Amino acid sequence: MGLEIRQTVSSDKARWNRYAHMHPHATPYHNFAWVESVEQAYGHPNASLIALDGDKVIGVLPVIKMQVPFSGHYYCSLPYCDMGYAIGDSEQIITALLDKLRNMKDESGAKKIEYRDTSETTILRTEEALQGKKVSMFLPLPETSDELLKSFKSKLRSQIRKAEKNGLNYQTGNSQQLIDEFYQVFINNMRKLGSPTHSKAWYDSLLKNYQDDLLISVVYSESIPIGAGIVLRNGKRACIPWASTLAEYNRLAPNMLLYWSLLQMVTGSGTREFDFGRSTYGEGTYKFKRQWGAQPRLLQWFLPGQQSASVEMSSPPSKLRKIVEQTWPKLPIGITTFIGPRVRKYISL
Repeated sequence: MGLEIRQTVSSDKARWNRYAHMHPHATPYHNFAWVESVEQAYGHPNASLIALDGDKVIGVLPVIKMQVPFSGHYYCSLPYCDMGYAIGDSEQIITALLDKLRNMKDESGAKKIEYRDTSETTILRTEEALQGKKVSMFLPLPETSDELLKSFKSKLRSQIRKAEKNGLNYQTGNSQQLIDEFYQVFINNMRKLGSPTHSKAWYDSLLKNYQDDLLISVVYSESIPIGAGIVLRNGKRACIPWASTLAEYNRLAPNMLLYWSLLQMVTGSGTREFDFGRSTYGEGTYKFKRQWGAQPRLLQWFLPGQQSASVEMSSPPSKLRKIVEQTWPKLPIGITTFIGPRVRKYISL
């Protein structure tokens, strides 16, 4: 019947997700639940595109129309995460989806398009060429968590055991109680880091929309939540967009137990690749993820055809950012929890 590309409607959700679940290049962010949650929690319209051949889905491009007060709008694929690129049955379909997105930008007067992809050729780059650039860290997973544990170096296994010897324990699942405990750890940690946090409504929407494809682990010292993380799944891939521990308990190694509990949970469920998320190559968070065996893939946040090679993060932070980072931890947590989400909704990263 020929190629048709149009914006999605709510009735497309089930067939979109069937397609994303089976496509080898789809990430958990390609689940319709992500754009649905953005729209519900923050009010930014879902502008995603679907490619059809008759009733058959042959490609999708998740897109959010980011609306900024007094500054117009732009299109983002995708906000609040590292990736959101087009997937399709062929390169021609992907090109057609991107052409449609460019037309939407021109016709609506949008300021720009933010397009987040990764490079499959990172391994060919020298270490020097990757310095100062943002990468996402991916770990291939075996069939069982026992195999995964055996693959770790003895030092890493001892750090996991250290947390257990320190009396820490964890609970995993996807209940409302675990989301609530995650959020309490998260807002305290983000306040200390000087960064505005997402709203509670955002995480409640994710829980509602991802359902069993959202998993939570909370680490406790006695009965006190001191670390928590969220994992999203799609097909054979999983990612961890958020993980936090309370700094005053770091001597007990909660971070090691937190990541192990999440890796253990997804490995036995058919997941074959775990995305540890974004890091600057060679820096602290990169080294933390690398010790688990994760390998880097260069982030490339530009539309094909644009003259840019990768995401550079070597420039110093702005004066305003420095002021915010210094002031934010001094504010009462009630104020940061109230103001933070009202700022965070307009920050696409």
